[in-house]
Amino acid sequence: MEKLFKLKANGTTAGREVVAGLTTFFAMAYIIAVNPGILSQAGMEWGAVFLATIIASIIGTLVMGLVANVPYAQAPGMGLNAFFVFTVCFGLQFTWQQALSMVFICGLINIFITVTKIRKYIIKSIPLSLQHAIGGGIGLFVAYIGLLNVGIITFDSGVPALATLDQPAFWLFLIGLVLIVVLQLLKVKGAILIGIVVASIIGIPMGVTTTADTVSFTDACNALPTTFGAIFTSAGLPSLFTDPAKIPLALITIFSFSISDTFDTIGTFIGTGRRAGIFSEEDEKAMETSAGFKSKMDKALFADATATSIGAIFGTSNTTTFVESAAGIGAGGRTGLTSVVVAICFAISAFLATFVSAIPYAATAPALVVVGIMMSSSFKEIDWNDFSEAVPAFFAGIFMAFCYSISYGIAAGFIFYCIVKICKGKAKEVHPILWGASALFILNFVLLALI
Repeated sequence: MEKLFKLKANGTTAGREVVAGLTTFFAMAYIIAVNPGILSQAGMEWGAVFLATIIASIIGTLVMGLVANVPYAQAPGMGLNAFFVFTVCFGLQFTWQQALSMVFICGLINIFITVTKIRKYIIKSIPLSLQHAIGGGIGLFVAYIGLLNVGIITFDSGVPALATLDQPAFWLFLIGLVLIVVLQLLKVKGAILIGIVVASIIGIPMGVTTTADTVSFTDACNALPTTFGAIFTSAGLPSLFTDPAKIPLALITIFSFSISDTFDTIGTFIGTGRRAGIFSEEDEKAMETSAGFKSKMDKALFADATATSIGAIFGTSNTTTFVESAAGIGAGGRTGLTSVVVAICFAISAFLATFVSAIPYAATAPALVVVGIMMSSSFKEIDWNDFSEAVPAFFAGIFMAFCYSISYGIAAGFIFYCIVKICKGKAKEVHPILWGASALFILNFVLLALI
């Protein structure tokens, strides 16, 4: 195990990695039941999507852990699955088979821009101040996910407000939050995982920890053929470009899938990997000088790129690097052993879905909030007294939470960075890739407005 994951070199232990893996899994386990619930609205079999979600998560996460040796987990991304159903299928009137085909093509595009090192060069082109802003922004985003998941922030009449604390889930959330904060202050090992487990147990008599509707493993296996390989049937890829009137829409949709997937991953790696030392300066130098995929970042980007197409083949929307991986990293995860533990948990969940689904948001939300607090420390590296540096950093960090999207936060940061440099007469300091990425983001916003 030491030879495979280099635990000592990464300053960690097998025990710490296992705890980190369990922490990450519990923080993202909701996707097992939520993803089928969303995609089934487009006409897909619930059981098929359930199993496809687990299989895609296992494969993607294992590749991340065994090939790249980094502590990231992959699964069908929230937000992208909603875009898949409500925009692509309901709004643009594509079938779910065609939507899966677009996801598959998006994965091939991501593999191409990874093999050609485009994604690596994008990461290298991002200024240090924006990297810190992305790190802090992901902290806010992770905490915001936790608060929204448990429903403690409401939007009555479109106005955000604190919910009235009249529900057991809210009290369980507060109990879990205080518990994890206290354990962290006392430097108790495995504080975040302990908080999740204890809160889940306390939630049983409170009626918060309850099982969700699931299907048996046998039923899921019987349903899987309805989505597995559907993109290669006549209803999938062959039908995608047969209607000339819908070809522009198909291309725009693939572009939107790709740009969101690409920058969500870049943001997650920058925001969590740099601060935790997962992607070190030595690794970055190797990334600049080595041919092929020899650095951790290269391998991690490739692992992420392949996961989307694999997921589409089995029958799920974009499989991407989960920002909830930050929970495991916050718990001390530093190597691929963390990812392997997550993959094993996903495999077990296929048979124990009823028990896994019982873990309530109220138990995992406190963990995300605490991790968000820790990650927000990246903001201190920004010179807020320099307005030209503060403007793009502010929009990059804040928009991630406000727009519920890592890629939109990065888009806002990039665009305002270019505006600032133009106004300061320093346009030549902007990396060409940053100009190109900003232009693509603007094009994406325009196209989405038109469709």
